[in-house]
Amino acid sequence: MDGKRMFELAERLAIAKSRQDVAAALEVLHPDMVLETPAFGSQVQGLAENESILTRFFKSFPDYHVTLDGHACSDGTLVCWGTVRMTMTGDRFGVVPNGRRAELPVFITFAFRDDRIARERFVFDLSELCAQSGVSTDAVRRKLFGDPAQAA
Repeated sequence: MDGKRMFELAERLAIAKSRQDVAAALEVLHPDMVLETPAFGSQVQGLAENESILTRFFKSFPDYHVTLDGHACSDGTLVCWGTVRMTMTGDRFGVVPNGRRAELPVFITFAFRDDRIARERFVFDLSELCAQSGVSTDAVRRKLFGDPAQAA
């Protein structure tokens, strides 16, 4: 797949997610799609799991919007960078956010198969999201990853 087509698919996904349109997002995903978000410690595979996690994500960040500012590609891999804007809401993370919209740099890698996106790795700084949302990074990390003191 050429770089133009890879970016076209990534851009369609970004637009769909920025509209919180899960159905449109799923249209560009491969049936075995793997979505990895290291900041949240999550990795899901398949369309059903992607639908579920995207639906849950948009409940927590109902105004999510991503802008892809640049990209590079090589050997079937696309790397994009840009800005994500989103407001943390609800109590999913065990904290009460301040209601302000966070603006963060984002780095996304994509892999492709059968003219679809087969893998996305969505990387951003959880600490910066927490700082802009007025919540404790430690509290959010405990909710997401558990208490390391109890694991010992």
